Amino acid sequence: MQKHADFSPIHTIFIPLIHEGPGENMIEAARHFDAEIILVGIVVVPEGQSLSMGAISARKLRKQLRDYGKDKKIISKSQVIVSHQPWHELSVMLQNEQPDLLLLEWDAHLNALGVTINEVLANPPCDVALVSGKIPNKPNQILVPARGGPHAELAVRVGLGLSPKGVTALHLRKTDDPMAGTDAPFRGLERVLQQMPEVQKQFEVTDEPAEFILQKAKQNDVIVLGTTAQSLSSSASLGYIADRILRESSSTVIAVKKASEIQTVYDESAGVEAITILVDKWFGENTFEADEFKNLQDLVELKKQQGLTISLALPALNEEQTVGKVIKMMKKELMQKAPLLDEIVVIDSNSKDRTREIAKKEGVPVYIHQQLLERLKPRRGKGEALWKSLLVTKGDIIVWIDTDIVNIHPRFVYGIIGPLLQNPQVQLVKGFYRRPLKVGQKMQAGGGGRVTELTARPLLNLFYPELSGVVQPLSGEYGGRREALEKIPFFSGYGVETGLLIDIYEAYGIQGIAQVDLLERIHHNQPLEALSKMSFAIIQAVLHKQEKRFGRAAVEEVNKSMKLIRYQGGGYFLDVEEIAERERPPMIEMPEYLERFKRS
Repeated sequence: MQKHADFSPIHTIFIPLIHEGPGENMIEAARHFDAEIILVGIVVVPEGQSLSMGAISARKLRKQLRDYGKDKKIISKSQVIVSHQPWHELSVMLQNEQPDLLLLEWDAHLNALGVTINEVLANPPCDVALVSGKIPNKPNQILVPARGGPHAELAVRVGLGLSPKGVTALHLRKTDDPMAGTDAPFRGLERVLQQMPEVQKQFEVTDEPAEFILQKAKQNDVIVLGTTAQSLSSSASLGYIADRILRESSSTVIAVKKASEIQTVYDESAGVEAITILVDKWFGENTFEADEFKNLQDLVELKKQQGLTISLALPALNEEQTVGKVIKMMKKELMQKAPLLDEIVVIDSNSKDRTREIAKKEGVPVYIHQQLLERLKPRRGKGEALWKSLLVTKGDIIVWIDTDIVNIHPRFVYGIIGPLLQNPQVQLVKGFYRRPLKVGQKMQAGGGGRVTELTARPLLNLFYPELSGVVQPLSGEYGGRREALEKIPFFSGYGVETGLLIDIYEAYGIQGIAQVDLLERIHHNQPLEALSKMSFAIIQAVLHKQEKRFGRAAVEEVNKSMKLIRYQGGGYFLDVEEIAERERPPMIEMPEYLERFKRS
C-alpha cells in the first residue's frame, strides 16, 4: 500500500486485557492489522475492597500475558494495573507509550474500566477505536462515512488497516445543502483521498443519513465512524446517528476519535487515605510468586535480550552444615541446566568451622570480608559482607540469599531474579515466606519472623508507611540492580536490610521495589537475646534515616550500648554490650571499586 503523510499506517495497537473481562476479542480484532499489539493487564477491584486483594488475580493475569507474549506480534507489559477505577492510570500509561491506536470493546471495556463514553472521548489520551461486533476473518468491504476533519482521517486509516483495497469513503449531503463538500474540513480530506486510488469515493444525497448508512451496512463488512467533535449529548451517547448505527447495524461498527491536544495527568493526592490506597495498590501490582518464574528458559531469554549478567553472592558465617548443599544446587540448576547465573561467590565473615573449605571444594570463589578493603578498619556484621560483595562480583544484577536455609530450592534465587528481568522499573526485590519456628521437637507454622513483626514492620509503618506493604523487610533473600545498589550506603550490621529498603524507596519510589513469595523457609532460629540485639540495631538504623528529614544527627543523641539482663547463680545482673549500627558509604565512592569497574 502506498503511504501518505496524512494516512500513515497504524503500527502499534494498545489493548487493555481485563482479568475475567474483555480484551481477548480485541486481540483477535487487532490481528487484522499489520501492527504490533501491546497488551497491559488490568485487575479491577470492587470499591470498598482493599486493592491488595487483587494480588492473586494479578498473578493469574501475568501468566496469561506471558502466554500471549510468546506471539512475536504481541508485546505483553509485565506490570499489571490493580485499581478500583483504572482509567486514570491507563491514560497516563498511554500518554507515555504513545501507541497509534487504543482498541476497546464497545460497552464491555467501558463497563469493566468503570468509565463512561464521555470520559473516554472527551479527552482521549491517544487515538481511540471502539469496536462493536466481531470483525470477519477477511474483511473485504469497509465503509467510512466521512464528513471531514481529523476523526474522518483516523477512520480512513483504520479502514485501510483492515482492508487496504476495500475502503469506500462515503460523503453524504442533504438535499437543501448544495454547498456540502466545499467546507474546509472536507476539502482537506478530499485532497488526500484523491491521491489514494485504493480508496473509492462515493457522494450521496439524503435527508436520512443514519437510515442510508444502515442500508449500506448490508453490503459492507465493517463501518468505521469518526465521532463528533462537539460535546456529547450524554455520558452514554456518541450522538443520534452513531448511536443508531451502533444499535441497529448488521455489520461490525468501529467508532474512532483522535487524541486530544490537552491531556490530563493522574496525580496521587497526599494524606493517610491516599497512602493506604498507594500501598494496597503496590501490594496488588508488585507482589509476585516464585512459581511465576519457574520456566527458567524464559528467564534466560529475557536475560539475553537485555544483555545482563547475574551474580549470586552468598554471605556465610559458620554454615558448614548447609553451605555445600546451597552451592551444589544453585550450580546444577541455575548454571549448568539453565545458564541464569554467571557466577556464584561466597562472602565469608571469618568462619571458625569448615564453611570456607567446603565452599572451595565446590569450585566457587571464597572471600573473607575482613580481608577486603583492608585500609578500612574491619567491622563485624552481615551488612559489611554484603557491601563488600559489590567489590568482588561482576553482575549487573546481584542476588543475596542466606546460607543457612535447610529446605534450599532454586526458587529462592530465580524468584528474586524474575521481577528484575520482567520490569526495568524494579530496582530491588525482597523475598518473603512462611517461617516455621521449632519449639522443642515441634514446629510452629507461623512462629518465625519475630523481630520483623515486633520491631521492623511497626517502625516502617510509623516512619515510612509507604513501605508498610512489605511482608518481610528483614528477609535475607533479596537482590537488586548494581547501578542502584552501588549508589546507596550499607549498614554494617543487622540494620542492612532496613537501610537498603528505605534508601531504594527514597531514591526510586515504591514502584522501584517488588516482593516475591518464596513459599516456605526453614532455617536455624536464633535465641531471644540475639533477637533483642537485632531489634536494637534496627531501631538505630531507622532513627539514623530520620536525619535527612529532621536535619540533625538523631542517632548521635541515643544510647548505643545495650544492657542485657542475665541470670546466674540464683540472681539477675546486667551485662553491657556495645551495639552501634554504623553505615558504610556508597560503594561507588570507593577508589578500589572505581578502578575495578573503570569508572571515573
